[in-house]
Amino acid sequence: MVVIRMHSKQSPDWQALAVNIKTWGRELGFAAVGITSATDLGAAEAGLLAWLADGFHGEMDYMARHGVKRARPNELIPGAVSVISARLDYWPSATNAANAADNLADGERAYISRYALGRDYHKLLRARLQKLVERIEAEVGDLDLAGNFAHRVFTDSAPVLEVALAANSGLGWRGKHTLLLSREAGSTFFLGEIYSTLPLPPDPPASNHCGTCTACISACPTGAIVAPYRLDARRCISYLTIELKGSIPLALRPLIGNRVYGCDDCQLCCPWNKDAPTTREDDFAVRHGLDHARLSQLFAWSAEEFKKKMAGSAIYRIGYERWLRNLAVGLGNAPTTPEVVAALRSREEDVSVLVREHVAWALTRHGITNV
Repeated sequence: MVVIRMHSKQSPDWQALAVNIKTWGRELGFAAVGITSATDLGAAEAGLLAWLADGFHGEMDYMARHGVKRARPNELIPGAVSVISARLDYWPSATNAANAADNLADGERAYISRYALGRDYHKLLRARLQKLVERIEAEVGDLDLAGNFAHRVFTDSAPVLEVALAANSGLGWRGKHTLLLSREAGSTFFLGEIYSTLPLPPDPPASNHCGTCTACISACPTGAIVAPYRLDARRCISYLTIELKGSIPLALRPLIGNRVYGCDDCQLCCPWNKDAPTTREDDFAVRHGLDHARLSQLFAWSAEEFKKKMAGSAIYRIGYERWLRNLAVGLGNAPTTPEVVAALRSREEDVSVLVREHVAWALTRHGITNV
């Protein structure tokens, strides 16, 4: 580690501090840490405004509500001049691309996005970033250009353009599916940020290595990647199964298949994910057999079982009703078997209008219309 000598009458060695921050980040379990300027988001702001103008955000009103604030860190932290971006790998060691493909191919199983198989990442990532902040605070004390170290930690908790910031910090490049891609880790990782008033020297941005590949565009089940680097969230299965609160559009339901929480298709086909590392975090280990659970098994959970088993999971936030809605669609796309039909029949009179509507649709898919 580089030694930084700080005295009240001497400015700190910001380059040495930047090196130390990356070392501390790796010691805390982050796979990589990069630094960028808090003011270099002009191109990302233009892209965001165009995306919103096209209505691609769907019902995610918060995207439009915060508007350009996402591209202007100073509106979140006055005086912010640098952003520290950190990467934390999430792919569970107990599963792999072959396991995921097998799961998708079995219509009676439920496919859950690999990032959601374990515990919710928000608290873990935020706590880890806070520890990194504490290391920085201990080093700089109360000394920065204004006499104080102002900062804020983000983990999907505020309007932040995390992919643009991470790309600018050298952690990777924006892939054609709009996720961040890294040569070392593909795209199977979480990102977190620390906005700071410390004038840390920025890292050079990463170059783009997608080339002519369009695998992710071709693989998207619903055609949500409407052009390279352009995602219409209204068609994205992750949006439909997580963000959308009401009825899933009829035309898109058959295309969802057995994907009941999120979708990984654009990542599973990406060449850069072929050798993506697995996580070292025990919290991201698969829980309750969710990497190979049957649709009918999950559909049989009571509200209490859902609350108990999904406590601490990212899935918990969509709630029991939307969980059943998604499973009903999966069962509607499943092979017609006594088990599948019985599962659907068991909820024909569900208390939720939303669930009943999707169950009725699913039963018609199996040739049952007397509902």
